[in-house]
Amino acid sequence: MIKYGKKVWSLLALLSLMLLAACGGTESGGDEEGATNGTVSGKFGVVTYLTGAGAAYGEAITNGFNLAAKEINAKGDVAIELIIEDSAGKQEQALTSGNKLMSDDSIVALLGPTLSTEFNVVAPEADMNGIAIMGTSTTAKGIPQIGDYVFRNSIPESLAIPAAMEKLLAKTNAKKVAIIYGNDDVFTKSGFDTMKEEAEKMGLEIVTIETFQKGQSDYNAQLTNIKSKNPDFILASALYNEGAVIMNQARKMGIEVPFLGGNGFNSPEVIEIAGEAADGLVVATPWFGEKDDPKVKAFNEKYQKEYGKLPDQFAAQAYDALYIYAEALKKAGGEDRDAFRDALAETKDFEGILGKFSFDEEGDVVMDPTVVEIKNGKFVVFE
Repeated sequence: MIKYGKKVWSLLALLSLMLLAACGGTESGGDEEGATNGTVSGKFGVVTYLTGAGAAYGEAITNGFNLAAKEINAKGDVAIELIIEDSAGKQEQALTSGNKLMSDDSIVALLGPTLSTEFNVVAPEADMNGIAIMGTSTTAKGIPQIGDYVFRNSIPESLAIPAAMEKLLAKTNAKKVAIIYGNDDVFTKSGFDTMKEEAEKMGLEIVTIETFQKGQSDYNAQLTNIKSKNPDFILASALYNEGAVIMNQARKMGIEVPFLGGNGFNSPEVIEIAGEAADGLVVATPWFGEKDDPKVKAFNEKYQKEYGKLPDQFAAQAYDALYIYAEALKKAGGEDRDAFRDALAETKDFEGILGKFSFDEEGDVVMDPTVVEIKNGKFVVFE
């Protein structure tokens, strides 16, 4: 009887363990959540700039995400759903959209917002709420340092601008520079800080520093002063809207020296807006669409087939970002936000269309940029 009773209790104990496992009672770090028939699934919230003056950024980014999601889901081992919210390029709307996504417990992590100004208000909230967030176009100084849950895969201005300046300086043997920047935006102000610091390090004479505001259309006063100082090249920290207009007006005034821009200048929209006046713009970028690389060529073809035009840097960074998220989701084994964050932080030597990519210990970018210029209406390698 005692022997029979032990068997009964053993059987009951085994059944209890099985029930606990079925209900998720064991500490698995979320490994079972979101997994169905061997497929790991997860929702990602996207905050992007879809309406307003800079909507071309958001359109390219969203296209990159959607194309990557389509490919990833077709493979079958990871299933991704994107929940997309518009920021309109405004801090308040970005924060509202971000909070809406964060309040949905089914969302594993966030991507975006687009501008550093927007990101700076959303990222602290995400970090406080323990949800990973990655910027795919945010290049201002200090982004990953916001918190442990904050990452980016876009090369920061502090890496891109010095690389471009070194190349241009080696070719032109320049001595004097002028700087023009938007003083009402976190991103353009950060670019200016880097430009000024690097110019001083390189022993360049800064002949004048000019400022402008978002949406400004007349730069005659600033450019007249720059022209009178006769710089060897002009450092411009601007988004493409203002940057292209500045270049157009500069060329019409007879200013023929090169412009060296920050990340906001790195868009085909500059060529669309400025036309021939865009020639002579030098930027550093992780993305060069003319690269002789099978992955780059395949991406160009797929993107053009899907959207009727070639991708830019912002589409490429978004595309790689979602693949990085898919790998982290797979490693995490499911929808647990903390497990996903830890898996994401371990990203090393990811081979994407941008090249080999890793996060450093702060969640910032480890990769080498390519310096390009606009020549005859096309981006080409600067040589």
